[in-house]
Amino acid sequence: MSTEPYWKTKSLAEMTTVEWENLCDGCGLCCLNKLEDWESGEVFFTSVACTLLDGETCQCKDYPNRKATVPDCIQLTPDQVETLSWLPPSCGYRLVHEGHDLYWWHPLVSGDPDTVHQAGISAKGRTVSEDDVSVDEFEDYLCDWPLTVLDDSAGHTP
Repeated sequence: MSTEPYWKTKSLAEMTTVEWENLCDGCGLCCLNKLEDWESGEVFFTSVACTLLDGETCQCKDYPNRKATVPDCIQLTPDQVETLSWLPPSCGYRLVHEGHDLYWWHPLVSGDPDTVHQAGISAKGRTVSEDDVSVDEFEDYLCDWPLTVLDDSAGHTP
């Protein structure tokens, strides 16, 4: 039996449902609305969160039934990790897919789901709900902090 953690020994496709779900660090960044430049294809993050994102816990308010409320919610799969250019550089799915280790603050490494917030990686306290912002105003909420990994005391090199 391997002493290595599963994310170092399994591909994303080989993970069980529980392993896959646990690979999510709970940052909430994938639940931020993004804008795409139609000409360049470049994707820009906004601080406007999905109606179901709890801005303090960074958890979905109705994860099992989210597609009923948000029909265009993306159910992330191993195949999609390869093609979604907007996954933030800190995303556990992206890191594992690219052959990197998880950061020190990832709950699977730290053992504490709050370290993602303590490290300043998550959307906690930084968002406004899409319920409170007109789609026409999303450009006013452009932000680059989802693309930044603030601390890397574990020596990780993405």
